[in-house]
Amino acid sequence: MKALLLAVALASVAPASVAPVAMAQSSGISKQVSALSYGDPIALSDAQVILDRAVRAARAAGHRMAVAIVEPSGELVAFARMDDTQYGSIHVAQRKAWTAARYRLSTASLEERVLSGRTVTLANEDSLPIAGGLPIVIDGRIVGAIGVSGASAAEDATIAAAALVAE
Repeated sequence: MKALLLAVALASVAPASVAPVAMAQSSGISKQVSALSYGDPIALSDAQVILDRAVRAARAAGHRMAVAIVEPSGELVAFARMDDTQYGSIHVAQRKAWTAARYRLSTASLEERVLSGRTVTLANEDSLPIAGGLPIVIDGRIVGAIGVSGASAAEDATIAAAALVAE
């Protein structure tokens, strides 16, 4: 029951702007095709705007969080750790952002796959299937990703999504 409630909660916070992964048929062989391509890496000024929105949203919700913004390669562009945030959240936020950028999808969708029984996802040691990481899309291209950590996975995902909404 808890897993079902968690899956429903995660589905409700997944932003509609994140491109779905489609299946394509080529010569009778199925393969995954990402709907969005990578663009130029996010500029520091744009990353800072998103970072500031995330910190404001976290503060308003009463959370102490770490927030990472990365470019499409997963390399860090901007980072903030709010006062008294648990130290473990530093690494987790960066890994969530890295995963969302490198795999072109939300970490919530990876978490949903695991919860639905696709545990092979856990064998991939370079991904982090915990909600709170989202690709950043500008002009239809992935220019980076945000990773948020410090509260529950659903709350992390909510803050990440709020940071991507222009004010």
